[in-house]
Amino acid sequence: MGLARLAALYGVATAYSPSEGVTVPVPEATVIAVLAALGIDAAGPAQIRSALDRAESAAAKRLLPPTVVCWQRTTAPGESGEAPGSGPPVLARLPEGTALWITLEGEPTAAPQGPDPRWDELPHGVHRLRAETPDGRTAHASLIIAPASAPLPPRRAHGFLVQLYSLLSQRSWGMGDLGDLAELASWSGRSLGAGFLQINPLHSAVPAKPGGRADPSPYRPSSRLFPDPVQLRIEDIPEYAYVSGPDRQRLDLLCEKAARLRESVLDKGALIDRDAVWALKRSALESVLRVPLGPGRRADYCDFLAERGRALDDHATWCALAEVHGPDWHSWPAELRDPRSPRTARAGQELRERVEFHSKAAWLTDRQLIAAEGAARAAGMSIGVIHDLAVGVHPGGADVWAQPEVFAAGMSVGAPPDAFNGRGQGWGLPPWRPDALAASGYAPYRELLRGVLRYAGGVRIDHVMGLFRLWWVPEGSPPTDGTYVRYDAEAMLAILVLEADRAGAIVLGEDLGTVEQGVRETLARRGVLGTSVLWFERDWAGGGRPLPPDAWREGALATVTTHDLPSTAARLTGAHTELRARLGLLTRPLDQERSRERADVHEWLRLLQGLRLLPEGTNDEEGQIRAVHRFLLRTPARLIGVWLPDAVGDRRPQNVPGTCDEYPNWRLPVADAEGHPVTLEEFASSPRTHALMEVFANRRPPGVRPPR
Repeated sequence: MGLARLAALYGVATAYSPSEGVTVPVPEATVIAVLAALGIDAAGPAQIRSALDRAESAAAKRLLPPTVVCWQRTTAPGESGEAPGSGPPVLARLPEGTALWITLEGEPTAAPQGPDPRWDELPHGVHRLRAETPDGRTAHASLIIAPASAPLPPRRAHGFLVQLYSLLSQRSWGMGDLGDLAELASWSGRSLGAGFLQINPLHSAVPAKPGGRADPSPYRPSSRLFPDPVQLRIEDIPEYAYVSGPDRQRLDLLCEKAARLRESVLDKGALIDRDAVWALKRSALESVLRVPLGPGRRADYCDFLAERGRALDDHATWCALAEVHGPDWHSWPAELRDPRSPRTARAGQELRERVEFHSKAAWLTDRQLIAAEGAARAAGMSIGVIHDLAVGVHPGGADVWAQPEVFAAGMSVGAPPDAFNGRGQGWGLPPWRPDALAASGYAPYRELLRGVLRYAGGVRIDHVMGLFRLWWVPEGSPPTDGTYVRYDAEAMLAILVLEADRAGAIVLGEDLGTVEQGVRETLARRGVLGTSVLWFERDWAGGGRPLPPDAWREGALATVTTHDLPSTAARLTGAHTELRARLGLLTRPLDQERSRERADVHEWLRLLQGLRLLPEGTNDEEGQIRAVHRFLLRTPARLIGVWLPDAVGDRRPQNVPGTCDEYPNWRLPVADAEGHPVTLEEFASSPRTHALMEVFANRRPPGVRPPR
């Protein structure tokens, strides 16, 4: 009983409900381990009593919680809603006569606001709140003043969903790059009336060990604070044109090698080799960066250094140290494991040329990302590029090394067992400590959001339910032995809405899978759009039939499939069932799986026919793919996403969850129905692509030309 009370005080669940009416107890050892990761000793009865006494005593004495949230009032005075001048409910419980002072964001000194601040008159931001009671007690808290809602799309829009690395052009160096992103945005915005492009995370990856291969997953990065320079278009760097002498000869040779690498993927069926691409680009960058920066470029670089500050210095230092000591800081010499140690400072000086190299690489990548977003807006896109924010980072990477106090050591984020995965999931990503976030005024979270929103028209939050709670799995335990840990969802949402509003960017939440009751409604109230995938949209309360289009939610991105699911052609033809059988992933006999999948597809086809959305008939695969997108247009969803490989009939998924070496996850180029890679140029001129996008032709904004 004492352990359960202690766990509840720190937001640690001792039981969870995988489905309605079912409660599963959490192993006691898990609860003890999670509390230990939060700095709470609960190893035995005496420790539990002591920790409980301290926690309950502190709670009884606390005037303010660590964070106070005040949402901007959205109703006019006199209407229902928050009254003018009223503050968050927590402040109403302060003793009578309590005085409040607020240090506004960026202000050096506190400004007395009196006992009744006008909350609506305070600027949006994260301020500092101080309370003083008549008997002399004081307390401090972070005060978040946030808009009531994140920006919403200015109008209904459609666009492509694409894993950028997978779409190569004739100018790519073996994988899709930021030049390709700008080209795709410009073409699809101008010729197809697309309002957005949603892409995979472009976070900085963990480099490969000597003789090994780096993890190609974009969802397990070294750092979410900075993009990966492997995505650079080398020829678009201004200094590239001024390389001369031996460096020019070296660059020409590297370009020839890059062409051969590109041809090996496009013509010879090779997989995308991120490590080989980076080896070429790193060598090219070393030549390009020997060209002195002009005064304007130097000033721009200095601005970047000043703006990103210590975070950039930490990131570049980690990258330089990783080149010497390997990509996992846990294996480094002891003093180098501390980013603030004197030995680390000396090492940074000794490696200052490499630190400078990685700082400039981050700057160049940032500027090309801004240019890609500019190309999208110049093409008439109402939203632009929607970047993906991964749910976490690699435990051995730069972010955890630079800020270890913010992460829960010995824990991994994952998911509990559910209908789709009875063994649960462990993602190998250390979670943020909710107490550390609150104590910092959510500074790491704010910096993360500002970093990605600086070059984005929107952001997709992977596993958006993590703003409310995350499934923590102790190191060495199976995912089934994890538990949920709660976060201050009000504060996390307020920061998200605040930063999105400042950037003028929309927010998408990936809310697939197990979603706690009330979460989707809360997200919708704050302007966070959800994700609706056709195959999962069913009337589960009414027998599981496909949900009719008018019953879909409005506040969502509606799509047929995602990067973790089979392509539409694979599902329609049953190719994904055969693939899962070859990979040993089926949970039932193959014949049963085939029968179930055929029945599922036929049920959808009958619905499409009944709605007169399938004039091509049930034997026309391309017509069926067009039909499911016509169906999406019948829904009220604000955004309609087209999985780019669907436009050319690709049958291969980019990622098969539950596999590692069994399948080439995150390494496949976009291909046609026969498996032949399709370049960006071929994609843009593909009759099949244009036939599919004609479905959206009458949805184009005025003045946008139809495709030729």
